[in-house]
Amino acid sequence: MSRISLRFSELKERGEKALVPFITGGDPGILATDPLVLEMEEAGADIVEIGIPFSDPLADGRSNQAAYTRALERGVRPRDVLDAVARIRRVSQIPIVLMTYFNPVIRYGMDRFADDAAEAGVDGIIATDLTPEEAGAWIREARRAGLDTIFLLAPTSTEERIARVCELSTGFVYCVSRVGITGAQANVPEELGELVMKIRSHTDKPVVVGFGISSREQVQQVCAIADGAVVGSALVDFIHSRHRHDDFLPQVGAFVRELKAGTRPAAVGAR
Repeated sequence: MSRISLRFSELKERGEKALVPFITGGDPGILATDPLVLEMEEAGADIVEIGIPFSDPLADGRSNQAAYTRALERGVRPRDVLDAVARIRRVSQIPIVLMTYFNPVIRYGMDRFADDAAEAGVDGIIATDLTPEEAGAWIREARRAGLDTIFLLAPTSTEERIARVCELSTGFVYCVSRVGITGAQANVPEELGELVMKIRSHTDKPVVVGFGISSREQVQQVCAIADGAVVGSALVDFIHSRHRHDDFLPQVGAFVRELKAGTRPAAVGAR
């Protein structure tokens, strides 16, 4: 059983849902990535998603685009993010997922990227712009290396696409909460429950919702219908606004701890 599947199994036994914080690798500096992940783990994060900085992040909104640009300007490259994961893995078994686009993977070399990610201790890869119809070669390389392959579904996904993604995803299925790009939103879409139910009709794999989730209340709403919530842009902005403070890491820990409270049984009800 992979670290991701084991974590969902543990959470189910406790009646909890997963909090999946997202950070950009190398923002606010590559040496900040590992202490940030360890602080979030201490605060209750269940799985951590790390974005590999990329110059053309089509699915990401302003917050993540700005974070990618800051990291790229510091010279952060995919190898630096993998090195950060390797440092984390020396002291932590928290499941780690890399979110990237397919161009960096191709440029790195699909087989070499899969091997190096697995060797560093990565558990799964989200190649945001890779469609399941074109993913055959990547899936073979990822599975050979022991990596989970996580694909995205959106409100516009057809029944055929939902079935295909549910079949090919391992670890969990990533449900995009709304049409569009990442970015904190004021409300969780009313239609989200129907979409999650439609996905569940095709699979028993965990369904995790991302894009637009920014507060404990929204985490709670999402976790009442899904198996976990990704909080990205709000956390990226929080980190950027406070990284020069002396108590920066404890502030991040407090924010994650508040978000995690929305996944507890008392908040969402044990299943």
